[in-house]
Amino acid sequence: MTTHPPAPERPGALDTEDAGALDAFLAARPQLFGIAYRMLGSVAEAEDVVQDAWIRWQGTDRGAVRNPAAFLTTVTTRLAINAATSARARRETYVGPWLPEPVDTSEDPALGAERAEALELATLLLLERLTPVERAVYVLREAFGYPYGRIAEILDLTEANARQLGRRARDRLGTREAVPVDPGEHRRLLDELVAAAHEGDLARFERYLADDVVARPDGGGRVHASRVELVGLARVSLFLDNVWRKYWDAGTVRVVEANGLPAVVVDLDGAPYALLALDVVGGRVEHLYIQVNPDKLAGYAAAS
Repeated sequence: MTTHPPAPERPGALDTEDAGALDAFLAARPQLFGIAYRMLGSVAEAEDVVQDAWIRWQGTDRGAVRNPAAFLTTVTTRLAINAATSARARRETYVGPWLPEPVDTSEDPALGAERAEALELATLLLLERLTPVERAVYVLREAFGYPYGRIAEILDLTEANARQLGRRARDRLGTREAVPVDPGEHRRLLDELVAAAHEGDLARFERYLADDVVARPDGGGRVHASRVELVGLARVSLFLDNVWRKYWDAGTVRVVEANGLPAVVVDLDGAPYALLALDVVGGRVEHLYIQVNPDKLAGYAAAS
């Protein structure tokens, strides 16, 4: 499954201007989706933003646009800011903890960016601390390498203001982005977790958990799931043991890629039931992200 919306259909006959407009949009679309997804943490919402950008592009006097990619980036970023403002209000009434929707980056490794910054689930969750404009500055700068002068143009700010927002965003995120992410370490710990669970001895996995580890389940009110975070080694270990024995042990476990890192999907009755991702720092699991909201697992439906 692709991580961005399908291309607008190309009619049987396009004049040169329309064909050029479509080609310009298709060339920019991976980056547009990459910006919108990082801003919103939702595939569906990012797709809506990109579709809205396409509609705006169709209605634009394109003869006056010197740089289509720059124009489309500006439109998409501003639409994503508006969408993030609405999403923040909706998430105030979200049932239980909220997690970003994971994406299978094995199908779209870079999500339209030259670098993978601001893509990991842990970082996307931290981005929720920022205002939508701060988030836009951070994403454009850290994930796409835009200079502050260009960011200021996109967001209709002064360059000094853009720099200030960028510093504020980094300060509010703390040192998260300075922590190196090691996919091999993630995979090793996932393998240890799956082995311990299958052997009915999750206690052996406790040695990899930080003392203040946090488990964050996201059921969104769609399925039965804890509506609070679980904090501390004892509570998280007991919770993980319970859910694995009661719900997941009868399923099929497979290792996938989620937002650039290994994760585990549990399939029940041929459909993805849960996705478990780890946030690992210094060889210790600091967070377990447990996605069980079926609306956010469609991208991991096993190929028939």
